[in-house]
Amino acid sequence: MTDRQPHPRILVFAGSSRAGSYNKALARLAAERIEQLGGRPTFIDLRDHPMPLYDGDLEAEQGLPENALVLRRGLADHEGLLIASPEYNGFITPLLKNTLDWLTRPHEGESGLALFEGKLAALVSASPGGLGGIRSLGLARQLLANIGVTVLPDQLAVAKAAEAFDDTGRLRDEKQREKLDAICGRLVDSLHRLHG
Repeated sequence: MTDRQPHPRILVFAGSSRAGSYNKALARLAAERIEQLGGRPTFIDLRDHPMPLYDGDLEAEQGLPENALVLRRGLADHEGLLIASPEYNGFITPLLKNTLDWLTRPHEGESGLALFEGKLAALVSASPGGLGGIRSLGLARQLLANIGVTVLPDQLAVAKAAEAFDDTGRLRDEKQREKLDAICGRLVDSLHRLHG
């Protein structure tokens, strides 16, 4: 698989801005695995792209925030997405929702939804709790489907995340490592079939 060209480009990020985010750690691991499995990942930290809460009046007066335009350009250059979705009170994070809200807005006559058309995504999550953030995954899946993204059925929810990662940031559990590899591999392979 690694000899095939072109390598599918996959944008990888977590719906968290916290420096010590378990989901950010999981997203970084996924980016490493995607590269090893023949993809071309781009890991971004949403902390580096702050945006105001979506406000229609603000949009009408000032247009899209500069960071939304930067992310739009990045998204346009990638065929796939891998998102690590934290869970806040059983829901996706305001950061993830707000980011997608801004990215789906029209700009200079181009629909924001057109950016997501034909994209393929995979979802993972991590949480200190016992469910691993799994409730956020169903909602993230619904949101992405609503904007035209095809989401792979495979997903990983890492429970008790405070103990799940070793000192080097790797997952301790072999089954979780294998599951992450399977998800990343399926995303890369599916993109190869679609765009290869």
